[in-house]
Amino acid sequence: MAAPVRTLCCSVLRLSSRQFSTTCGVRAGEKWRKEHGLARSGTEYGPLTDLPDWSFADGRPAPPMKGQLRRKQEREVLARRIVMLNSEVDGGMEAWREKQEEAKRLEEYKKSLLLKPKGKLLMKKKI
Repeated sequence: MAAPVRTLCCSVLRLSSRQFSTTCGVRAGEKWRKEHGLARSGTEYGPLTDLPDWSFADGRPAPPMKGQLRRKQEREVLARRIVMLNSEVDGGMEAWREKQEEAKRLEEYKKSLLLKPKGKLLMKKKI
């Protein structure tokens, strides 16, 4: 019974004069916010999302809301990931430097193993 209703509904929508859009709408003011160094939307970060909505009459702050706790946890996870990736990059740079130094030492060692000029050739080289 559900199938006929579904096909009927779809056929009615196709025949109707109303148009439905399935694309996302343009975020109002997104370009302006980006140009002024703000978030893409007003709900990503800032005082409206980060500060509590209310406080107690005696001045105590309100307990954090679920969204604030979630955003705080997401930021902590992101900060930890940044620190981890930064340490990986530093380790990679250090390994690269050590590899370059090792290659230079190997090259100098190979040069030291080459035959040295002797006799008249040694005298000509000094002059």
